[in-house]
Parts: sequence; C-alpha cells; structure tokens
Amino acid sequence: MTIDEQLTYLRKGMAEIIREEDLRARLIESAKTGRPLRVKAGFDATAPDLHLGHTVLLRKMKHFQDLGHTVIFLIGDTTAMIGDPTGRNVTRPPMTREAIAQNAETYKAQVFKILDAEKTEIRVNSEWLSKLHFEDVVRLCSKYTVARILEREEFSKRYKEGIPISVHELLYPLAQAYDSVALKCDVEMGGTDQKFNLLVGREIQKDFGQPPQIVATTPILEGLDGVNKMSKSLGNYIGIAEPAEVMFRKVMQISDELMWRYYELLTDRSLAEIATMRQTMHPMEAKIALGKLIVADFHSAEDAECAAEIFNRVVRQREVPSEIETVPLPQGVRVEGGIRVDKMLARIGLAESVTDAVRKIKAGAVEINGHKVRDLLLPNPGPELLIQVGKNWRRVLTQ
Repeated sequence: MTIDEQLTYLRKGMAEIIREEDLRARLIESAKTGRPLRVKAGFDATAPDLHLGHTVLLRKMKHFQDLGHTVIFLIGDTTAMIGDPTGRNVTRPPMTREAIAQNAETYKAQVFKILDAEKTEIRVNSEWLSKLHFEDVVRLCSKYTVARILEREEFSKRYKEGIPISVHELLYPLAQAYDSVALKCDVEMGGTDQKFNLLVGREIQKDFGQPPQIVATTPILEGLDGVNKMSKSLGNYIGIAEPAEVMFRKVMQISDELMWRYYELLTDRSLAEIATMRQTMHPMEAKIALGKLIVADFHSAEDAECAAEIFNRVVRQREVPSEIETVPLPQGVRVEGGIRVDKMLARIGLAESVTDAVRKIKAGAVEINGHKVRDLLLPNPGPELLIQVGKNWRRVLTQ
C-alpha cells in the first residue's frame, strides 16, 4: 500500500488520531528504514472474559499488524491493582494478584482469535513498574502537576461533588504513561474514554527524551440495548468466548441502525462496501450476514452456518417470544453425564411433575435449542438452554 492507502486503512474505525501528520511521518520513516512501528494497547485484567467491545481495539491493532508493524498487547497486572478511574465516580475496590493473574491467562487465550500470535508481543507492566523504587515514583510524580490531573473529567466531577479521590488513583495515568516509556511506543491505542491517559503518555515520553507517541482512539461500542457501553455488568454484551449459537442470537437482537455501526467497528468491510450494502441489502439479510461474520471470527465458518440455521429454525420459523423468562439451572438436576431433563422441566415450571415431564418428553413435545428431546438425560449441555414445551418457553443458564 502507498502511505495514503495505509492511512485510509488505519483511519477506518478510528475516532481520533493525534496527530495524523506525525503518524504519516513515522509510516514514511518506517518504510525507509525497515523498522516497524511499536504499537501498544493496555488491558487491565479486571475481569476474566473479553467481549466484542474490546475487539474494536484489537481489530485496529491487527490492522497495524497487517501493515507489518509490531503490536504489544500489554496486560496491566500492576495497574489493575490501582484500578483505572476512567468512568468511575467511586474508587475501585482493590484486586488480589491471584485474581489478576488468573484473568490475564484467559486474556492470552482469547486475544489470538484476532491478533497474529507471531506478530504480537504480550507483556505485563509488572516487568518495570514493580522494579521502581520509591524515589523513582517520586521523580515520576514530579513530571506532572495535580492541577493537570484534576482536569480529568472523573476527578474534576468528584472533587466538585466532594466525593473522595484516593492518592493512588492519581498515580494511574502516570503509571500508564511510564508503560509507554518502558516499551518505547510509537503509537498507543485506547477507547475514547482513555484519551486523557494516552495524552499524559505523550508528555511523559518527552520528559524521558523519547519522541511523543501518536494517540489513536477507537469509539466506544454500544451494547445490545443500543444505548449504554457494552458491559458485562449491564448484561448487554456479546462475549467472544460464548458458544456460536449464543453469539449469533445476540447479534440478531441489535437494531437495524446499530447493525451498521457493528459492521464498521467489528468487521473488515470497507466503508464503501458497507455503504453499498445499506443501499442494496434487506436489513434482515444484512444482519444475518453480520452474525455469520462475527461468529466465524471467533469460531469457524461452519459454526457460523450452523448457528444461523439454528436461529432460523428456532427463532424465525417458530416465532420465539421477545420476552422469555430466564432462570438458573435448578439444584439437583445435574448428574454424572449431563442434566436430567425431566427433573429440570418440573422445577422450572414447564411440567406439573417429573412424571408429567417424562410423558411430554416421550410425546415429542419438548425442544431444547431447536432440537426435539426424547431422552431423559441431556449430555454436554451448553451454557444456555432455550426450552420450548408447547407454547411455553424458558431460557435456562447452566453456568
């Protein structure tokens, strides 16, 4: 690609590049010298699973990889203990090193569904942050003023409202900035809510005699509700480790308008291709295609086709109600080898008794995830069961 073509490729799905002329200059220099740019994005290991909101950033990291640059997936095992104050109006509760380490291992298993393992450095910031002495921390703190840090929206709001701000929270942007110094970053990426932290990195790099990194921010992805940021705590997320049929069904829940934003941020379709699709494709057809693309990214093309088939059979043809009661798996129904269907039906209210449940199963009146169930034992159940008995439905969460 020419430099202009590279910039166009990198610009798609970005919210802001600071400064784009600096990025152009470094791409030109990289082409001349053969030195790949060092592109970093940090992820604090505060939760065990990644969702599609995280992959907006991962996909842009992969685009840098496609152009031959070095991507650094930085796990913030030390900064996770501080807790990123971004978007918080209260201090985050501290995490244990054991919980952080466990979450970090799951991240490593998940990110290579998008990133190229051979072109990715996985680092943890305890490599350098844990080696800093107290005087090093004091020296780092001397490079930034409290007034500048209090310009940050979260801190400013909390300060005005009299909500406590712990001193360790003020250290978070400085610790993140030092990551960029330690890794000699050319580019640091993050969501738009990370802009303040990323800009601090530029300033601190200057103080350490390094060229300031280019800041590249990606949009915040709305969740299934189309309003709030995708979040596991809000229940509006699509986890990248979820089963194919669950992922596909969740994609089909989004609005037609949000679908096009997902196309832009979660696929490699160009803006021109997406514009053509908007003009020529029926929304349902486009949404099914989107579901297949997303599922194929994290499972396989075969899994994507199977998930679409299940959705078509179970949801579209059977007219699944939009509101289905969701219940946890009752106690006492999981046995060696699987789940006792008859006991489960009785305990979730889809049969009057275990005997009635057995009768309905033998009569072929019970379907689970679109398949008729004729055995009392359901082996290898997935994390979610969509159960229909006549006109009655339940969604059972098994994990």
